Parts: sequence; C-alpha cells; structure tokens
Amino acid sequence: MKAERFPEPGITGLPARYWHQLEDGRIQCDLCPRDCKLHDGQRGACFVRARAGDELVLTTYGRSSGFCVDPIEKKPLNHFLPGSTVLSFGTAGCNLACKFCQNWDISKTRDFDRLADQASPEAIAQTAQALGCRSVAFTYNDPVIFAEYAMDVADACHARGIRTVAVTAGYMREAPRRDFYAKMDAANVDLKAFTDAFYFKLTGARLAPVLDTLRYIRHETSTWLEITTLLIPGHNDSPEEIAALSRWIARELGPDVPLHFTAFHPDFKMTGVAPTPPETLRQARQSALEVGLLHVYTGNVHDEEGGTTRCPSCSSPLVVRDWHEIRRYELTPAGACPRCQTTLAGRFGKFENRTGIRRFPVKVQGEALQRLP
Repeated sequence: MKAERFPEPGITGLPARYWHQLEDGRIQCDLCPRDCKLHDGQRGACFVRARAGDELVLTTYGRSSGFCVDPIEKKPLNHFLPGSTVLSFGTAGCNLACKFCQNWDISKTRDFDRLADQASPEAIAQTAQALGCRSVAFTYNDPVIFAEYAMDVADACHARGIRTVAVTAGYMREAPRRDFYAKMDAANVDLKAFTDAFYFKLTGARLAPVLDTLRYIRHETSTWLEITTLLIPGHNDSPEEIAALSRWIARELGPDVPLHFTAFHPDFKMTGVAPTPPETLRQARQSALEVGLLHVYTGNVHDEEGGTTRCPSCSSPLVVRDWHEIRRYELTPAGACPRCQTTLAGRFGKFENRTGIRRFPVKVQGEALQRLP
C-alpha cells in the first residue's frame, strides 16, 4: 500500500522514531516492513505516522479511541495472570489492511474526532492502579503504529508495578521490535494464516515478518507469548493449513506456547462469508493437540473444554472457564499442578478472581478517571 498521493497541510504530532531520509529527499518510515516513503505532508499506510517538514511525526500520541476494563482472558491470554483485569485502550489506524477486520471502525478510521480521550502515560498508569488492574493492554488497533506512545506508557506502568500487554499482528522491523518488546510483559500475536497468499490478498502484508517476530519474542525476550488464529471458512481453515501452522509452532517456538483458534463473524469487507462453525474450531484444536501442542484453546464460541487449561502431565483440569469467567482455579501461586507438581508455562501469582467483573468503559483525562454508564 502506498502513502497518500496528495500532501496534507498542517500535519502535527510528536516526533517519531525509526525513519531515515532518502537521497531523493523523501523520508522512509522504518517501523514496519511497508517502508513507506513520504514527501512533506504525506501520511503512511497506517495513516497515523506522517511527514511534517523534515521529520516523521506520530499524530495520535496521547490520544485514544477509548479505555475499557477487561478480563485478561479477553485479550486472549490464558497463561498470564489468570483472573486479573486489564485496562485496555487503542488509538486509530493500522499498518495492515485486513478485509475481515473486526475492529475496523477504530483501525480504519480517518476521523480523528473519534480520538476523544486524551491521556498522558502517567495518567494511564495511575488509572490502572486505581482500578485494581494488574496490567495495561495496547489493543483494538495495532500498537506497532503507536509504538512510541505505547513504550512511554509501559515505562509509566512499570514504575507503578503494573505490567503491559501488546495485542498485535507482529508486523514490525527488527530495530523497533527490539525496543518495543523490551518493554512488554506479554503479547498475543495474531498469526492470521499460514500462507503468504492469504497475507498478501486479505491483509496487504506478508507472512515472513510475522514469523520472524514470533521467533524473536519467544527466543530473544522475556515477554510471555500466546498466539491467536482467526479461522475464516474457505480461506485459512483447511486441515492441511491448520496442521502445518501447528507443526511450525511446535518446532520453532515450542509446544508450550498457547494457541487460540477463534471464530470469525462476517464484518467489514467480508460480510458475505459465513461465520466459523464451532465444529471447525473443535477439529482445529484437536489437530493441534495431536501435533504436540500442549495448550490449545477455542474462542468466540461457548466451549468449556476449549477454554479449560489442563495439566500437560496428568491432564487434570486446572483452570475451568465459562467464556471469560473462571469457574474453577487449582493452580498453586507458582503455577504448578497441585496433583503432580508439574509447573505450567506462563506468568502466574496470587489468584484474585476478578473475571466476574464485566468489562466497562472508563474515562481517562489528565490525572482523573471516571467509570462511564
């Protein structure tokens, strides 16, 4: 995808990182593999990183499309502080062009008036602490494109003992990826399919950089990693592709990386595609388990077994979920099975079941917070 053709006067924002000037006078953004090359007044494909004069700026720094308190299982993360709540927020724009985007009203917006909530990194961290959230999630749209803002929020959160979560497509260059994940405690990466043809036709991106990001997070960082694949009927749900994806995860990342298969519902530019049948998710889960993955879940459907965390050694049900609510929790504070003492992969601690608290919006402004009706 190319940058916008016509220059836009009056672009403002905070100075961005990760760019360099080309010999022909254009500026190249080096944040993601799109490598947008910009004349003055042009925006990148993500829409929120733009050239203003002789520098690149982030036009959405400090501006959000909204804040909500969610159960951490909604990200989805099943092995990261289960039962806790997370303060979630996003901005606008995206560096992918997914035809099936289920947050398209946020990620594809060109209306900056939607970004009504303004908050400093310190205000966000303070709000999370006041609400009893153990983490802050960068979500709804991809935090890659507002990396500078997300990293500053992460610093403010860590100063208060609050952890940070990235919900992302993982489409990022090496240098910013290194800086970004040094500040993330957990990530759920959308592995949207396992063919380059799918990525190119339905997202406008490529598969290889996402696989590089997954390898990097798993082997080069302390960031806890889980993966989500949205199964779209007729596009990425064949038994062969699901088996290939699962084998790659087992071989390249390890069998203890949790994988979530979630159901598609018609949206954005793919309203003519049928929803994912629950049986497709169950079969995909079984296939991944047979390949050797230890923790495979289903999402966007009611499936108690598909939401249950079992001990990889004795198969005891350790965390039983009903949608995003935890009905039974039997892990020790160290994350071990009380029956056979096998330690589960993940980030655990003292269990405080707050998943019964339904998601609710909050207003963050300055140093204040307000729960909205």
